[in-house]
Amino acid sequence: MRVIAITKPRTASETRIIDEMHRLRARIFQGRLSWNVRCTSGREHDEFDDLAPTYIITISEANSLIGCARLLPATGTTMLGTVFPQLLRNGRLPAHRGMIESSRFCVDTGCEEGRAAGALHVATLTMFTGIVEWSMANGYSEIATATDVRFERILKRAGWPMRRLGQPTMINETRSVAGILQADATSFGRLRPEGYRSTFAGLQPKAA
Repeated sequence: MRVIAITKPRTASETRIIDEMHRLRARIFQGRLSWNVRCTSGREHDEFDDLAPTYIITISEANSLIGCARLLPATGTTMLGTVFPQLLRNGRLPAHRGMIESSRFCVDTGCEEGRAAGALHVATLTMFTGIVEWSMANGYSEIATATDVRFERILKRAGWPMRRLGQPTMINETRSVAGILQADATSFGRLRPEGYRSTFAGLQPKAA
């Protein structure tokens, strides 16, 4: 499998991939997790998709989309700041130019490729690694995110512990928490699965 990044689709292939991403999000968030999300014609989309985010996407060897995440600069409009401020101490995200927000992370863990008994799915580790690599290449050192305590344990198990930005809070029926993840060479090396590939080679780091 390989990781790609798409900000604005420039080809028919990238447009197809983004469409598949919205379909995957609908299947995972509405179908599997029963989140209260807006879906139209089998696709999940929200107002943050209109802010020109970068999408980190994992593609299988069979050319199927099996993982995605959305990245937006933390100094702009974020989900944590506008939708989930209750997860933050004092209701504010300590944003700076070297911080990016990750949201809408999901992986199709039903995919046979990369599945191993008793271990995290390779697609999950590939997504983690891709987010770290892209962030580093673009001058970001910290990744802010909102998740649930179950996924927080997965992050710790992967060797990518999250520094909490507040206390866990019940949102609907989910015990949720916000935190910061490091985007650095140590995290990249710890998370990177065997055979990891991305399209980020040659990106020049930007000043934070």
